[in-house]
Amino acid sequence: MQVLQEPLGNLSAELRQRFAQIGAVWGRDINAHRDLVINAYTPLVAAAANDAADRCEVRRDVPYGPHERQRLDVFVHTAARLTGHADVVVFVHGGAFLRGSKSFNGLIYDNVSRWFARQGCVAVNVEYRLAPDAPYPAGAEDVAAALDWVRAHVAGLGGNPQRVFLVGHSAGGAHVATYLADPALAARRTTHVAGAVLISARVAADVLPDNPNAAGVRAYFGDDTSLYAQRSPLTHAHHIDVPLMVVVAEYENPYLDAYGAAFFERIAQARQRTGRPAQAPRFVQMLRHNHTSVVAHFDSGETLLGNAMLDFFRA
Repeated sequence: MQVLQEPLGNLSAELRQRFAQIGAVWGRDINAHRDLVINAYTPLVAAAANDAADRCEVRRDVPYGPHERQRLDVFVHTAARLTGHADVVVFVHGGAFLRGSKSFNGLIYDNVSRWFARQGCVAVNVEYRLAPDAPYPAGAEDVAAALDWVRAHVAGLGGNPQRVFLVGHSAGGAHVATYLADPALAARRTTHVAGAVLISARVAADVLPDNPNAAGVRAYFGDDTSLYAQRSPLTHAHHIDVPLMVVVAEYENPYLDAYGAAFFERIAQARQRTGRPAQAPRFVQMLRHNHTSVVAHFDSGETLLGNAMLDFFRA
């Protein structure tokens, strides 16, 4: 297990103390705590986005399917586009299956793609259909459709279609994991993925009393809880055959850290049994970070997780 040190260093001492206070009670009011975190990071991300010396090209709302939410944004620096063969990072946002967008307030979630574009990657920010109108496995199907678009078009944007890395946060992590692992999606896995990162991903469906997002789980995975194990990526983790990194925050929505650790363990054991120990997954815990800051901090000055992901891609 890799533990990253000295997080939150780009925040003021007052904000670091406030984050520590809400950390221990994060799950009691995830919406209020999420808003506090987003408000803390938005000015830092805005300053980076407005840096005229380091701006990237952005193509907005490119359709990858017929639905109004089947849209993606592409971030790339001109130099990377002209040079070509860049690594491609495809990011799938969170939102408890019921809400969320690829650009939360014009900055958050954009910040992930913008930071990777600054590092010379072609970054793709994916929006997808939501529950209850689009229940399981619609999110994973949208991931598949977005990847098919990437395979067809990314070379013209400077990317290498053989070096596509899939990243999902929270509910988006569930969709990424389902796409990679669930036998029900086997026929849709038509685009090669060089590796994947699951960040604070919901890899197990549950409607436990202290799950603050139980309504979203039920809306997406259905009312029949007897199907939850079959529909949970955790059940099928051993099917994943690409390099994988699992990331959790110290202060998570209830159970997501435990589910992430269990996901890592199942893949590690499966690869050991099948004689592939060299492909062991990576596990990263972001100390003092929470379920929202683990992605909201990208492009704000802190690069600990971003650097770890780049190291994973390049390894």
